[in-house]
Amino acid sequence: MTMKTPPLLSLVSAAVIAAFAGAVSAKPALKDVAYVLEGIIATGIAYEISEKCDSISPRRLRGLNYLFSLRNHAFDLGYTRAEVDAYIDNKAEEKRLKQIAYGRLRDLGAVAGNGPSYCAVGQSEIAKNSAIGRLLR
Repeated sequence: MTMKTPPLLSLVSAAVIAAFAGAVSAKPALKDVAYVLEGIIATGIAYEISEKCDSISPRRLRGLNYLFSLRNHAFDLGYTRAEVDAYIDNKAEEKRLKQIAYGRLRDLGAVAGNGPSYCAVGQSEIAKNSAIGRLLR
């Protein structure tokens, strides 16, 4: 004789399993993935320094490789190419990231319109071998 599962218990069990599966497979918005976010900001800061300081150059190949590694990290986390492309093309997110990057540059000592201040920040980041500094020479 087989025991029949009560319909309500089956329904509750199915709901709990579905909720748990959704929680496990849910991933945060790509803008909330710290590794990607910080990598993009570091790249933007390095680019800005290289644009404002004549004595510091970007390491273009290293920068491109770094950006590809950020993209691949997103893929490894389960984000699709369409999700990554949508994030890259999001103008509101681009504006937000620029504001963060400019704020951090100011906090590091860069002063708008003062090229030598950008050079000082760049030299400091290079000396620290920070994520920003590794993208500069």
